[in-house]
Amino acid sequence: MARLPDRYNSFSALRERETEGVDYRIHIEDRSSNVAVIAPHGGFIEPATSEIALAIAEERFCLYRFEGLDAARLHHELHVTSENFDEPIANGLVASSSVVVAVHGRADREDPLTSWIGGLDTALRDGIVRALRLNDFAAAARVKGEALAGASAGNICNRGQRQAGVQLEIPRSVRDILMNDAEKMKRYASAIRGAIDEFDRVLLSGEGL
Repeated sequence: MARLPDRYNSFSALRERETEGVDYRIHIEDRSSNVAVIAPHGGFIEPATSEIALAIAEERFCLYRFEGLDAARLHHELHVTSENFDEPIANGLVASSSVVVAVHGRADREDPLTSWIGGLDTALRDGIVRALRLNDFAAAARVKGEALAGASAGNICNRGQRQAGVQLEIPRSVRDILMNDAEKMKRYASAIRGAIDEFDRVLLSGEGL
């Protein structure tokens, strides 16, 4: 079944009809890090993406979550696509960050166990793919032209200081596994965090840039 189109084409439009604290909420943890982990479709919009983003960020990286609060609402009702996601707090955090990783959920469809890793930051993208595979999670790089590749310059993950970020598209089956297995959640998040740490070390040192 085809996914219904988003009800709102911007956060501004959403805010006019929805009530903060009732329909949605915004969490931000600014930890004075140059790394931001964001979940723009958190809560019940794309279930478990908030929790996965929290696990990746730990107490170290800046963290942003936009969360739908009603489990009964359909995905499209509060989903603002990444190219149009213009919530001001998210925009400010991303614009001040040199490394941006966005956590999303996708439908299982024909590939229920592979995390799709996209975005314009191809070095970090490939590092995350390698780290997940080394920890026994299926992962694949997405490139421009493929579905959910996160390759648009306007995608919120690509609006940071370097105009290039990473988008994780995690299938529902994997999200359910992680939510029901604390050890796997820890290992999944740690793999991604390790790849970010290595990339950030190189970025800050100027090696290979």
